[in-house]
Parts: sequence; C-alpha cells; structure tokens
Amino acid sequence: MLIVFGGLPGTGKTTIGRALARRLGAFHLRIDTIEQAIRAAGGADDPVGPQGYLVAYALAGDNLGLGATVVADSVNPIRVTREAWRATALRAGVPLVEVEIVCSDPAEHRHRVETRHSDIAGHRPPSWAAVVGRTYEPWDEADAVVDTAGRDVDACVAAILAVLPTRPLHGSGRRP
Repeated sequence: MLIVFGGLPGTGKTTIGRALARRLGAFHLRIDTIEQAIRAAGGADDPVGPQGYLVAYALAGDNLGLGATVVADSVNPIRVTREAWRATALRAGVPLVEVEIVCSDPAEHRHRVETRHSDIAGHRPPSWAAVVGRTYEPWDEADAVVDTAGRDVDACVAAILAVLPTRPLHGSGRRP
C-alpha cells in the first residue's frame, strides 16, 4: 500500500508519518531527506527542482515491489506531484491512500514553523513567510484530511488508520 501525505511545512507530516510508519512497520520516505542529500552532493544552495520527487517515486516503487507499505512524506503541493504518486501506486499494483495534513490554527502553525529545528544535517526549514507564500493547489482527491490543530499525534494516526483498507495489501493502484 502507498500512503501519500501532503500539506504545508509545519503541519505535522513528518511527526505523524513516522508514527504511522512505526505502527504499520512501513517504509517512511521523506522528501526533505532526499532533497538535502541532493543539495549536499551538488552544492548547499543549489535548487533541487523535481529531482527529489523523481528519486522518491523510484524508491517508493522499489519498496512497494518488495511488498512493503510506503508512507510518502512531502509537501506534495501541486496536482502533477499527486498524479505521479498515483502512477507509482498503479505501476506497483497497490492500493493508494492520499492524506492531506493541515493545521487550521494559524497561530499554532506559525509557532511550529518558527520554533522547529531540522533533524537533517544541513537542512534549513523554511521561514513562516516562505510557508504562507508557497504555491499549494487545492487537493480535492484526498481520502482523508487530518487537522493537527490541538490534536496529539496518536489521534492523528488513528484518523489515518480509520481510512486504510481492511482488505489484503494488494490491489489495483487505486484508492481502496
């Protein structure tokens, strides 16, 4: 199964993604880690472009092919990246679950963005101005929208578990 996250920086994607991956015994695939490795290989301030996502689609496909469940953790801001994740699930022949992570409380969201520290060497989290100025297209196809404002991680994970398929973990690459 491919579980694809999306949402602005600071909404809680990585925290929830890691907890969900631990709970499911899944492979946690984080775009920030991939993009920072690409930057380190080419120059710390070089723009990454689509390379990070392209690497992530390939790694997800490899792991799905091994029978692993994959939790893909990225901003996933535009339709083309979401469609590429759908194509990845379809090629692997696995169910797809799309989850948008939001924080509906602007003060809480801003506080998270302004006080967080990266756990990736050399990675600089975006500023609040960068987060609110970022392109983020509406996501009409998400199977679940999880609002992290005022909620603990376990409650957010439980909301995602509630939308996961209960049938065996193989399928058509379409939503369950």
